[in-house]
Amino acid sequence: MVHGNVLKNGFGENVFLQTGLINFYSRIGEIGNARLVFDEMSEPDSVAYNAFISGRSFNGLDQEALEVFKEMCVLSLRPNVSTLASVVPLCSRLENHWVGRCLHALAVKVGLLMDDHLVPALISMYSGFGELLIAVGIFGCVLDKNVTLFNAMLSAYAVHQKVFDAFNLFQHMLLDGVRPNMVTFVSIIPSIVSCGIIYNGESLHGTVIKFGYESQASVLTALLSMYSKLGDVESAEYIFRHMPNRNQLSWNSMISVYANNGLWHESLATFREMQLSGLVPDAISVITILLSCSELRALHLGKSTHTFSLKGRINEDTKVSNALMAFYSNCGYLESSFELFNIMVTKDTVTWNTLISGCVNNGEVDRALHIFYQMQKQGVNFDLVTLVSVLPSCGYPGKLADGMAIHAYTVKYGLIYDISLANALISMYFNCGELEAANIAFQEMPIRNVISWNALMTGYRYYDLQEDAMCLFKHMLKGNQKPNYVTLLNILPACCTNFQGMAIHAYSIKTSFEDEAPILTSLMLMYARFDNMKSCLALFYLGEGRNISLWNALITALVYSEDYRAAMHFFNQLLESEMNPDHVTILSLIPACLQLNDLQFSNSVLAYLVKKAFDRDIAILNSLIDMYAKCGNICFSKKLFDILPRKNALSWSAMINGYGLHGDGEAALDFLQKMKLSGFQPDDITYLSILSTCSHGCLAEQAMQVFTSMIHEGILPRMEHYACLIDLVSRTGCLNEAYHFIMSLPHIPPTNILESLLGACLTHGNIEVGEKIGRLLLEMSPENSTAYVILYNIYASSERWSDANTVRCKMEEQQLHKVPGFSMIDRNEYLPKWPS
Repeated sequence: MVHGNVLKNGFGENVFLQTGLINFYSRIGEIGNARLVFDEMSEPDSVAYNAFISGRSFNGLDQEALEVFKEMCVLSLRPNVSTLASVVPLCSRLENHWVGRCLHALAVKVGLLMDDHLVPALISMYSGFGELLIAVGIFGCVLDKNVTLFNAMLSAYAVHQKVFDAFNLFQHMLLDGVRPNMVTFVSIIPSIVSCGIIYNGESLHGTVIKFGYESQASVLTALLSMYSKLGDVESAEYIFRHMPNRNQLSWNSMISVYANNGLWHESLATFREMQLSGLVPDAISVITILLSCSELRALHLGKSTHTFSLKGRINEDTKVSNALMAFYSNCGYLESSFELFNIMVTKDTVTWNTLISGCVNNGEVDRALHIFYQMQKQGVNFDLVTLVSVLPSCGYPGKLADGMAIHAYTVKYGLIYDISLANALISMYFNCGELEAANIAFQEMPIRNVISWNALMTGYRYYDLQEDAMCLFKHMLKGNQKPNYVTLLNILPACCTNFQGMAIHAYSIKTSFEDEAPILTSLMLMYARFDNMKSCLALFYLGEGRNISLWNALITALVYSEDYRAAMHFFNQLLESEMNPDHVTILSLIPACLQLNDLQFSNSVLAYLVKKAFDRDIAILNSLIDMYAKCGNICFSKKLFDILPRKNALSWSAMINGYGLHGDGEAALDFLQKMKLSGFQPDDITYLSILSTCSHGCLAEQAMQVFTSMIHEGILPRMEHYACLIDLVSRTGCLNEAYHFIMSLPHIPPTNILESLLGACLTHGNIEVGEKIGRLLLEMSPENSTAYVILYNIYASSERWSDANTVRCKMEEQQLHKVPGFSMIDRNEYLPKWPS
């Protein structure tokens, strides 16, 4: 309307009014109308150009604003301070180093370098270019520094995480008598978080109060966020409760304070309080509250939040949709994440990364790889997070080729030097069984952090390479890499002697890691391995039994040391304390019940489990099935199996093993068939139980069928499986078949299996096979006296005395002697005790 009056009254060509209209239209986002006014100007001056450049920059049209500046220069209009102050930030955002340096040179040439408006812009530009030293140099050239100049330099230090430099500059600012403003505090407060020193934060808070900014919402919100990240939730709560005017940002910050410090319920309560205060949650509120719902596995609340986002159309924000996908996948509803993904209009890299992580976390490794390849086909640019997320899905023997392809990609595009990615590659190769490749990936890392060392050490521990793990730990200390408590958790199981364990214990005390509950429990279990129960108990009392994991470690250690009565004693003490047992406690206790072989006591434990609702835990029920079977009550094991609400492969395996222990081969085979029909795949241990049962029951035909079935299902037989078959064939007297079977194996069996077969040849009088097995044994182990003795007896039983004497002579030449038998019973224990 005003524009219309200007045109009506003939002022349409007034440069001053036209410039004002350009500025007006730019500020309200009508950049097209601003362009029309600018184009209607017959001779726009530098002020009009400045307004148009500033307007385009204000609306995010940085490249177009730079083009207008170039047009201005072509028309020989001299840029002034306002022009340069508007254009310099454009160079920073567009990362146009060349133009930025040219503008700097122009400012020096025309004598504008020391202008109060231009210097802060130049400092910010060079900071954005990553050239902090030049920014510091420009700052140092100004003699009379004002608050705007200090703020620009403080912001530059904060961006480059130069925390102590920023804090020192702030102190110099105060010493120079320059009064800080709101921008100063909003710039300096977040940088304090990086140093992690709460004293500095409290000092800043005091300075805020001193200068009278304690009622400013932006400053208080920065303080609130600072206390949150420093872990001081009480101070954050105090600031929030005493804020005079809480806005959307302050409520969101308080919700984040609780969520970032693991106080999920408090986060949800604050979210509800925010709604009751009349404020409508925005996208940031929804994203934060979805994190709390995800951690609490609060499916109903998460769905309610999803409904709220749909109602307010907040779900159209890509970040909100990503948070919803993460929530559903963390709660185990992966299909809901896929449904959201399919209906999303705009997808970014984070969207794809979230879906890949969700698949990996839910065990859907094939789908994770499929999404990754689909991402490549659609031309989506993936980042380091994508690669780190997808690599765990390659950590299986059948996925090694995929992992190597990703490794090749990282090398091709120069991403291999990222530490987190290299660490993920080490773990992937170890999980695929490629130890050498994992070592090479570690050795080629130019920079390593403690996670890198831990990843390699974890791999060594997984493959029982204890000496390598200990050697790596020593190299880690020599390389001045400080271990963390995860390192100690890896190295404690690798200790080969009590002395080594004590040395690691001493190091944990020196580094103050001993107070960590996982370290205490690992130390207890380490001492138990070396029968040092005195130290184990001392650590338990040191921990004051304040954590259930300490009780669990003690009971496990006592069971490991075969002190089952003591394990039961401490379990009773646990019940008398204020601590409640968990499922790990019960799983540790059941082996003690088994070894005591006391059905009455086992029934008492079962009654306790039912009372405390532990009978709903499938792992505990599986252990009970195994325990009752080994205690001789297979019927009760069957009853427990039948009442299982849901069964897994271990449930079926426990019953199969139980029937095998009771010599009921037919029932074990029947259960194997039912297991397959129920959709469960037997593993190599299940098949070992079946083959052992068939061996003891002389079910040769059934055993061969089971063995063939195992191979067809892709399970590679181990030597234990072959041993069962050889034992079975030996029992049935088919020694020729047993010999041919041994010779067809990829590896020669151990001597104990061959000795067993040689003994069967003696029993069944098969001299031919006995000779072959005997020669094989003597070739493998010339000093094995058992082979000589059995072979001598085979020849003697068939009255081939010449061959028998030859064997005896060879035995004497080797100076070998028959190992004498001995009794495991202490004879003195049964002698009468005569009075002294």
